[in-house]
Amino acid sequence: MVTALRRGALFAGAFLGPFGGGMTAAMLPELGTEFGVPTATASVSITAYLLPFAGVMLVSGTLGDRWGRGRTVVAGYALYVVASLVCVLAVSWPLFLAGRALQGVANAFTTPLLLAALAATVEPDRLGRVLGWFGSLQAAGQTSAPLVGGLAAEVDWRWAFWGAAGVALVLAVIGIPGGGAPSDGAPRPRLRAAWTGPVLRLGLVAGIGWGCLAGLNFLLALRLEEVFGLGSGPRGLVLTALGVAGILTARVIGGAVDRFGARRCVLAGSVVGGVLVAAIGLVPWLGVVVALWAVGGVCSQLVLVGVNALVLGPAGGGGGGAVSVVQAVRFAGTAASPVALTPVYHADPLVAFLAPAALLAAGAPAVLAVDRARRV
Repeated sequence: MVTALRRGALFAGAFLGPFGGGMTAAMLPELGTEFGVPTATASVSITAYLLPFAGVMLVSGTLGDRWGRGRTVVAGYALYVVASLVCVLAVSWPLFLAGRALQGVANAFTTPLLLAALAATVEPDRLGRVLGWFGSLQAAGQTSAPLVGGLAAEVDWRWAFWGAAGVALVLAVIGIPGGGAPSDGAPRPRLRAAWTGPVLRLGLVAGIGWGCLAGLNFLLALRLEEVFGLGSGPRGLVLTALGVAGILTARVIGGAVDRFGARRCVLAGSVVGGVLVAAIGLVPWLGVVVALWAVGGVCSQLVLVGVNALVLGPAGGGGGGAVSVVQAVRFAGTAASPVALTPVYHADPLVAFLAPAALLAAGAPAVLAVDRARRV
């Protein structure tokens, strides 16, 4: 019973990391009003979480393998609770950003270790399907965060942080399988052992795929407000379409990765996803935008599950260290999106969508081609 509950917690934990990053996306105007900063400045709340999240993950997977995955994940959840309370009680913009940064640091010690622990519990021929479910929950966290944040902002944005703290506390109490320290005789992983060319290239593909597709929720939120006049609650509801589509197609995507190969799935998701992002910035009909965003959820899952399968498979290096580095580069791409694209959007909304669309459709396949050539 306890083991089954802890294995379920592996999937539940997949939700929390992306949720923390995107929970302020639909409440930017409200945060700006609360702390007396412009909406464009309020978007830094996303980056303040994601940059420490990505930076610490360069080493968190290896450190977790050293200290024991279970105890490290529990400590990460406990720190997340404290960080969320800092955000709730913040009386100034710098203090709020400090709480967001601490949330990012805390989740850096959970997300990659959960992936590695999950992969260690399944057979190689079922890896894609299991990662599909894990990825669907990550997408659900990414896209339900604006909904929860937007609905909370209708009353008080702090309720979103209270909820996140409560979930983290429950997960810390449950723990994960294999919660002890590593064996005394086991070799200590080196911090730079996972920083190899193949791992970094897969991380770059993940960074482009997530930052230029699923990570554009903040950009779509701005367009929904300015072009279609939606409030924070409806904006958050629209943004959940990506996650819902990912959940509904999780089993199909995982099976496709196992059947057709992870590399082909990443390529398909990148090219089609780039076309969708361009269309989202072009079409003037709300219903079509929602439909395109939902299909984008399928493409983002193809990229995410495919990359995870590549890094956790026999040729990818596996282990907490390699997963951690790939996830670090992935979320670095997501963290860069608000800072890079929000000013572009205010200057030219269409260019803000076309630029990431081109990078996704052409850049990710180019990196995959280089990676494949160097592995031969």
